[in-house]
Order: sequence, then structure tokens, then C-alpha cells
Amino acid sequence: MAAEKKATRAAYGETLVELVEQGIDVVAVEADLSGSTTTNKLGAAHPGRLVNVGIAEQDMVGVAAGLSLTGHTAFTGSFAVFGTGRVYDQIRNTVCYANLNVKIAPTHAGISVGPDGGSHQMVEDIALMRVLPNMRVLVPADYYAAKAAIKLAAETPGPVYVRMGRASVPCVYEPGKELEMGRAYVLREGSDVSIVACGVEIDEALKAADLLAAEGISAEVIDAFCVKPLDEDTILASVEKTGCIVTAEEHSVIGGLGGAVAECLAAKHPAPLERVGMQDCFGTSASYEELLVEFHMDAAAIAEAAKKAISRK
Repeated sequence: MAAEKKATRAAYGETLVELVEQGIDVVAVEADLSGSTTTNKLGAAHPGRLVNVGIAEQDMVGVAAGLSLTGHTAFTGSFAVFGTGRVYDQIRNTVCYANLNVKIAPTHAGISVGPDGGSHQMVEDIALMRVLPNMRVLVPADYYAAKAAIKLAAETPGPVYVRMGRASVPCVYEPGKELEMGRAYVLREGSDVSIVACGVEIDEALKAADLLAAEGISAEVIDAFCVKPLDEDTILASVEKTGCIVTAEEHSVIGGLGGAVAECLAAKHPAPLERVGMQDCFGTSASYEELLVEFHMDAAAIAEAAKKAISRK
């Protein structure tokens, strides 16, 4: 039976409603995209808790910062290209510098935006958010992980980035999944190579492990959903066992999960590393599935990277 497919963004609005109904003082600030990001569900259920500032993303972050100073847990919306790139100064100097309780939670990140093209396919956002002091970075793999990540962000004081996408992707977790800040999760144990992935690349990594198993190669698959703070202990324990590692992300290989793992290995346990992701380039317009193949980010590409890493041991 095929896995259930849902977009991570589909978890956003409904989870905000659930948080309000659990007694958490959540508000959301949107920049004229509440239908696409699904924050309109919060507005429909609790009209006073959604503020739409119009096409003014800098104002969106500023208003969220102000609401956080009055005791609210404030979430922002928009698409990732606008919700991180256009507002970077406000996130840095207003939210992170003051360590405010604002959650940057845009949707439509990565190449899964598909036909919208390279201008809207934000593949630099994890790097931008990861470098900011006080910011935590969460990249959920599927709909259920996104629900857990949004709840975790609401429960965690201070700035948190939650990255969500447009495309419907297979669910790898069961309903009710809970996640912990700073944890990575071993989804499949193996002995020959470690595959550390995040976001929608988790499903591709699991498929790659199946491809490798058919060739007699045992791959360990780890969901590093929390890119910052990174669970170095879990990753290092895996690479000490397997001797080599592959990272896979729907993001530039520069500064994202691949960069974070490379920094960890260089400092604590040098080992052969191959990074699957956007290779210092912009995206283009096509279907999500076509783009995964075009940019060598599908299961077959991950399997090839794993074999290359193994050959370097």
C-alpha cells in the first residue's frame, strides 16, 4: 500500500488552531498569502489571532516582534523566499538580536515549489537561519513531523525557524509523532554507510537505502530534522560504525545540513562525506519529481553518492 501523501504546509494552520484550543497564546502574522500557507484556518477559527499586513513582509516580522513583546507566541508566514530573504534584516536585528519569542515559519521552501521556478525556489534559507545567534532550525520530513515541529516551536522560548513545503510528499511518520529539540532520529539501522537527511529528502533517503540493500549495501538512515542545534552525538555514533556518510537536503549543499555535518566531522571525526543537494545553483521551472532527477537529489542519486562515499573509506 502506498504511503499517505500530504504537504508539510498543510499542517500549519490547523496546528495553530489546535495550539490555541490547548490554551497556548498563539497569534500569526501573514503577508497576503494566508490561503497558500494555510494560516487562514487560524483566521477562520479565531479571527482575532491572524493579522494580515498585506504584501509587506518586513512589516510582518516587525508586527510579530511587537506581538511577542505583549506576551503572545507569534508565528510568521509567507513563502520562504520572502519570509527569510526579503526580511533578513528584521529577523536578525529585531527578532534574534533581542531573542524574541517569534517563530519564522514560511512555506513553499526548496525546489518542491516546482513550476514557480528558480526565483521562488528558496534553497538558501537553512543557511541564512542557521548562522543567526539564538535561532533554532527545524526541517520536518512530512505532514506529521511538521505538526510536531510547529508544536515544538510554540513550546520553545525564543526564535525558531520551521521550514515547510508546497508539494505533497509521502508520510514517513505515524500520526501523533512527537519531536525533541536537538534530536536526530535513526529511521533505519545500517553498517556500511550513514545517510543523514532532512525534510522531503527523508523519503528519498529511505528509498535509496532500499536500492542499496538490493546491492548488498547496508545503509543507516538518520532524520536530522533539527539542523540547529544539530544532534552531533547521534551522527558521530553512526559514522563511527559505518565509516562514511552522505547528507541529503532540498537546499544548497553550502551552509545547510551538509555544511553543518561537514563542520561536525572536521572538528570531531573526519570521514568521507558526500553532499546531495543543490550544487551552488538556482532552480528552474518543472514538476517537483522532474527537478529531483534534474538536480541529482532523488533516491538513485543518493544511492550513487553512498557508493562513492564507501569507495573513499
